Amino acid sequence: MTDTSPFTSAILLAAGVSRRMGTLKALLDWHGRSLIIHQIVALREAGADEVIVVLGHRADELQARIGANRDVYTLGKVRCVVNDDYALGKTTSIITGLWAMGPSGDPDAAIMMLNVDQPRSARVIGQALRAHRNGDGNLITIPTCEGKGGHPIVVSRTLYGELIAIDERTEGMRAVTERHRDATQRVELGAPELLWDVNTPEQYQAALKASGAG
Repeated sequence: MTDTSPFTSAILLAAGVSRRMGTLKALLDWHGRSLIIHQIVALREAGADEVIVVLGHRADELQARIGANRDVYTLGKVRCVVNDDYALGKTTSIITGLWAMGPSGDPDAAIMMLNVDQPRSARVIGQALRAHRNGDGNLITIPTCEGKGGHPIVVSRTLYGELIAIDERTEGMRAVTERHRDATQRVELGAPELLWDVNTPEQYQAALKASGAG
């Protein structure tokens, strides 16, 4: 059976230095996989038709690990791009991913964005994606847990031109979501993992414990 769902691209941001963690977050263990491999697999299994991984710090090492991973090879549709300007802020990595993706003529196509240090299950990512696809004219979908906005955010590809123009001075993605507040749906999924960020060893251990992995 042919899948007729609108095309969805995922941008996985993994360019940072991980100063607060003290070790590269992309290589942290998560359920027996490195975190970056877990995120790639989860995004693909959740329904992303392609995953664009934006690398920066230690890009060659990470790209080699991704290229050698059997699960990534089996799933396919994963591309790595390098942001040489990653030290200038997260928006430069988002733009790098968007340039690699290019615009789309499909008004129903979507973009998911996730940081490598925001571990998510395929189940919850899939719930956020389905909520966006089932929405009524929404341009942006923000999954929430107990009313708090989480990730991944799902955005209509019709906003590509606005997304590619973001910068740190205009607070990046925040400016786009504010501009389209009336076309944004917040969907309560009730999953605490939507709010996980593992920036420090303590946050990492807490998320591992909460996920049942440690």
